[in-house]
Amino acid sequence: MVLVSPFTDGHFTGTPPSYGYDADRAEEQRRHHEILPYIDDSPSSSPHLSSKSRSSRDTLSSGSLESSKSTECDLEKGLEMRKWVLSGILATEETYLSHLEALLLPMKPLKAAATTSQPVLTVAQIETIFFKVPELYEIHREFYDGLLPRVQQWSHHQRVGDLFQKLASQLGVYRAFVDNYELAVETAEKCCQANTQFAEISENLKVRSPKDSKDQTAKNSLEALLYKPVDRVTRSTLVLHDLLKHTPTSHPDHPLLQDALRISQNFLSSINEESTPRRQSMTVKKGENRQLLKDSFMVELVEGARKLRHVFLFSDLLLCAKLKKQIGGKNQQYDSKWYIPLTELTFQGPEEAEPLTIPQVPDEELDAMKVKISHLRSEIQREKRANKGSKVIDRLRKKLSEQESMLLLTSPSLPIRVYNKNGKSYSFLISSDYERAEWREIMKEQQKKCLKTSSLTSMELQMLTSSCVKLQTVHHIPLSINKEEDESPGLHGFLNVIVHSASGLKQSLNLYCTMEVDSFGFFSNKAKTRVYRYTTEPKWNEEFEIDLEGSQTLRLLCYEKCYNKTKQNKEDGESTDRIMGKGQIQLDPASLQGKDWQRTVIPMNGIEVKLSIKFTTREFSLQRMPSRKPMGVFGVKISTVTKRERSKVPYIVRQCLEEIERRGMEEVGIYRVSGVATDIQALKTAFDTNHKDVSVMMSEMDVNAIAGTLKLYFRELPEPLFTDDLYPNFAGGITLSDSVAKESCMLNLLLSLPEPNLVTFLFLLDHMKRVADKESINKMSLHNLATVFGPTLLRPSEKDSKIPANPTQPISMGDSWSLEVMAQVQVLLYFLQLETIPTPDSKRQSILFSTEV
Repeated sequence: MVLVSPFTDGHFTGTPPSYGYDADRAEEQRRHHEILPYIDDSPSSSPHLSSKSRSSRDTLSSGSLESSKSTECDLEKGLEMRKWVLSGILATEETYLSHLEALLLPMKPLKAAATTSQPVLTVAQIETIFFKVPELYEIHREFYDGLLPRVQQWSHHQRVGDLFQKLASQLGVYRAFVDNYELAVETAEKCCQANTQFAEISENLKVRSPKDSKDQTAKNSLEALLYKPVDRVTRSTLVLHDLLKHTPTSHPDHPLLQDALRISQNFLSSINEESTPRRQSMTVKKGENRQLLKDSFMVELVEGARKLRHVFLFSDLLLCAKLKKQIGGKNQQYDSKWYIPLTELTFQGPEEAEPLTIPQVPDEELDAMKVKISHLRSEIQREKRANKGSKVIDRLRKKLSEQESMLLLTSPSLPIRVYNKNGKSYSFLISSDYERAEWREIMKEQQKKCLKTSSLTSMELQMLTSSCVKLQTVHHIPLSINKEEDESPGLHGFLNVIVHSASGLKQSLNLYCTMEVDSFGFFSNKAKTRVYRYTTEPKWNEEFEIDLEGSQTLRLLCYEKCYNKTKQNKEDGESTDRIMGKGQIQLDPASLQGKDWQRTVIPMNGIEVKLSIKFTTREFSLQRMPSRKPMGVFGVKISTVTKRERSKVPYIVRQCLEEIERRGMEEVGIYRVSGVATDIQALKTAFDTNHKDVSVMMSEMDVNAIAGTLKLYFRELPEPLFTDDLYPNFAGGITLSDSVAKESCMLNLLLSLPEPNLVTFLFLLDHMKRVADKESINKMSLHNLATVFGPTLLRPSEKDSKIPANPTQPISMGDSWSLEVMAQVQVLLYFLQLETIPTPDSKRQSILFSTEV
């Protein structure tokens, strides 16, 4: 049976419309519905969202003055009706608040009695029956207190749309109430049968009459009052339809009320869609077998230390287990560490809960582990090709396993925190927000279906933990040693991704997307679009270049940006934006080897995001092209540009660094976070064509695009800043073990660079040191900057670089952590770590203090 929302046509004169609740009607309705009713959110009439007569007023000729006056008169009447409609809403709110007050009145004494030797109800029963009622009262008290003074100080220009928009944004509390409604009524009925004192209380709840004195009250039953919020939420669109009907499209309230109406309609539609599965889940047989829903290896934070755990989510509880060490070829076994029944699990702990402190591992250490892993993998392959004995390979595999296990433990840093009923917290660290969202979603969804608290005896817990070996879906820790021999090594190179647009959103939001790819056994965030403000169809059209290190999957997450800090989800001790949808695609080497763009769509929770992707192998993408352009700055020799400009440092370098120092020094991940490709291309064109307004363009662009333009300039130089001739010597000099010899060699090589190259490098070097000085804010250490700029400044233009053979250095497997790339990073890092560059006085005077720089 469908519950139809009544609709008032609004054609009245002297009295405000009534949105009040008839207790007898509500009681009768509730008794006709043994299960939660479907809710009809389509009123019998709708507001005129656009008026031809209004929109055409500006084009009236002098001959239609009478018509104009008539239109203005209608507009005046409409605005007067706004006041009457709002007066009716105020009266309704007052009545509704008195109903919620009546529900809350017995709650405090019942809670107080629950802790005595003679409780009327248990704490769990009280929390089930009065679930979310205090929150609903606070929401509507705040709405009423905000609306009353505005109606009392009425003018036709008075705004109220923000209050209705905020009220609509809090409908999630009603979802929780509606989801719990049947259980609340069922629990109340059982408690009435078991306890005469509670039966007496629940049949004689006193509701204050707002219009009369405080002594004047009416009696209502608990059951009738519990139906009030359900009845109230069915009328949420009705009120907004009436108000919109009498709000001109030119009024500032109009878009806010439209938005509130969209949110309310979407909410009621979603309630209808979920009614059937929710009713089915309510009737699950209590004797149904426990099912494993999800499991994964995770890092648990225990007293500040990272511990590897295998976490199992069952249909009624969350179990955290430790994998026992295997001795003598025995099968896997688990030790239980703890479990929480889903009915007692929450993501928000007590207010006094200590903030989570996450021990962070420096990026340099993580990168060093990746270098060792790459080195060990290539050594294993070399030994296999040489048909060496298995003992050597086993020893290398053991070392590889140790390094990968260390990386697995130290790299995750995104927290997910759960609490039990006593407020004790358990914290896990995950690398990917995608996986964190998956765990939260499935736990919250299962909690709605789980009615029974599962307390296990020690014997039952032992049996359950033993069964995990057979039930597990994730069998191995993500290490190379556990992979099949023929498993794909993944892609090494660059993935260009254009995020075009999204469709399928039901309400206007502020949206952005992030992208994650996998490497070394886990996922990490690689790129983020800008926030597209207040729309149902965001069109980003942004291009990103993502570095792939043995990657097999691209994940996309779509977020709603939360600007109001008071509304942000304070889970895991941090403020987070809301994930609207997520999806992923497999990176298939066979289909991506071509150089053309491929369009694709990622579906996620009803939303579709359109992408274009293109893969480029590392060998092809790192080639420098010889200079063929007579003019411009990109792809032109640095000596040509400086000679033409009569400067020591190219104009493009000075302009970019100046703008970054002006407003980018505290930008998190400056030089590491991708800029928007279209902005970078626009700046490139402006610099190449000597555009006179380039400085104005830069001041209006995102600072990451300016950083990207600077990196692109150095990347496209036909010869690297450190020159092809000197590069092999730099790569060799960095390997010298004697520090005095190394310094002498490296400084002499540096001072051998052509003057434009040297001055530009010293100019850039000083800037990078200033960036690193703000590492605590921008998270860019000297090592991070060397990683970003090393290959850009040193990568030679010849395909086969002249790196001297050095057996002490690891020969990589050809991915981004190759010997060549690491040598380039180490050369730049060396100069960054030198306190000063002791250039001869003559050069220092002519170079560093030149007025032409």
